[in-house]
Amino acid sequence: MSIQHACDVLIVGSGAAGLSVALSLAEHCQVIVLSKSNIKEGSTRYAQGGIAAVFDQENDSIDSHVQDTLIAGAGLCNEEAVRFTATNAQAAMEWLINFGMPFDRLDDKTDSQYHLTREGGHSHRRILHAADATGEAVQVTLVDAVLQHPNIHIFEDYNAIDLIPSQHNQHYALGAYVYNCKTKHVEVVKSRFVVLATGGASKVYQYTSNPDVSSGDGIAMAWRAGCSIANMEFNQFHPTCLFHPEAGNFLISEALRGEGAKLVHADGTAFMHKFDKRGDLAPRDIVARAIDYEMKRLGQDCMYLDITHKSNEFIIKHFPNIYRKCRSIGIDITRQPIPVVPAAHYSCGGVVTDQHAKTDLDNVYAVGEVAYTGLHGANRMASNSLLECIVFARAAALNIQDNLQSVHNNEIISDWDESRVTDSDEEVIIQHNWHELRLSMWDYVGIVRTDKRLQRALRRIELLQQEIHEYYSYFRVSNNLLELRNLVTVARLIVLCAMQRKESRGLHYNLDYPDLLPEAKPTVLSPPRNS
Repeated sequence: MSIQHACDVLIVGSGAAGLSVALSLAEHCQVIVLSKSNIKEGSTRYAQGGIAAVFDQENDSIDSHVQDTLIAGAGLCNEEAVRFTATNAQAAMEWLINFGMPFDRLDDKTDSQYHLTREGGHSHRRILHAADATGEAVQVTLVDAVLQHPNIHIFEDYNAIDLIPSQHNQHYALGAYVYNCKTKHVEVVKSRFVVLATGGASKVYQYTSNPDVSSGDGIAMAWRAGCSIANMEFNQFHPTCLFHPEAGNFLISEALRGEGAKLVHADGTAFMHKFDKRGDLAPRDIVARAIDYEMKRLGQDCMYLDITHKSNEFIIKHFPNIYRKCRSIGIDITRQPIPVVPAAHYSCGGVVTDQHAKTDLDNVYAVGEVAYTGLHGANRMASNSLLECIVFARAAALNIQDNLQSVHNNEIISDWDESRVTDSDEEVIIQHNWHELRLSMWDYVGIVRTDKRLQRALRRIELLQQEIHEYYSYFRVSNNLLELRNLVTVARLIVLCAMQRKESRGLHYNLDYPDLLPEAKPTVLSPPRNS
């Protein structure tokens, strides 16, 4: 028999979105948070730049934040969602600060003004940050808070498999089947509400800035449960990932360009002015395409980011984490330009939600990168992502609170059935399929696309999906198999969305359709129920 757990709210994911929902609900109900690995791991931890919020009302405004976001989103943002986010940004940040978030200030006094920096696409300095490791500070702050609350129960090393559908209401989920990575057994979590906060799906690409856990789990689970998915073609490639065999997936923050760093060739020649009047402060999609173009034009493995014209003291004070990392592999950024390449970084599409973070299922919510709220449109503006996590986490929690007394879960849930499967003796197939999938996505569905490339990708993905489904049907599940199953589902959704968009807009650039269509519309995919 499967082990069964019960709670009021099951939160799948332990980054900024999931932990913020948990903390917002903990005074009202019992919460279980699933973490795929260590609770301190995840994409939030690796976010460097900061969080956008209008704190300088004398020189900045919510209207300006809204307009900058709409421009970066290339006409595809939902303006209502953008204004909702910008309007609630300061309150969300003050909520985070109340838990001890150590945003940098102008001087060492605890009551001095916050130091605000500027990043690509922003017309004003409005980025709150903790040096150049804001995400890590956010994660530590939230983890410290949730570990102290008796109503929040953390399940580490658990991977959610699927939502459990109600037998009486197709719009309702009873909880989820979850895989215990330590015991290698499937367990049941029964809940009145489910919040998907699993992050994005950039591990679908061969080269990515994301940690290993970013395998599109929540998007795939929601799709299989019958939720609509939108704008999956808009994959943001971070323009400046550190290029070095020992660098792993280390990001070079956009804040460097915000503070004056220049993108240059190996000989020191700047080039961004040729691609956009904003130069090095152009939005990420333009910068990523420019670097990709220059690399291909010159046959180079990378381009370079140069901030050596700033003083040593300035560089080390503002970018200590980047300075230390680069020094560890023999690069002194006070004297040498940094070798950089684009890498898959952020999924602007996801599970369709409203302003309460509700999905198509009545008691299922999606918060953070897993969700499509309409905030990012065709391109995410820098430092709006952690903001979205916290604003919509608080909105979801408020809506759940309002419905706690009216939602009940009295159905009996069946155990996970393993009676017709065996242990796999062909684990190598998973690794082969994993590499083939990610390489196909990089080659055919990358920064620059064509119809022919997309068709090739779809053929390969559908063959892989059939093979993976057969494997899943015959063998006991494993963590690698679950991630591969989710990645191939998400890869297919990305390609289907990309094939529907007959234009080039924002992060989606198709050589066969280089122009914008006169009307900007989201790409929405709606699965049949119980697909």
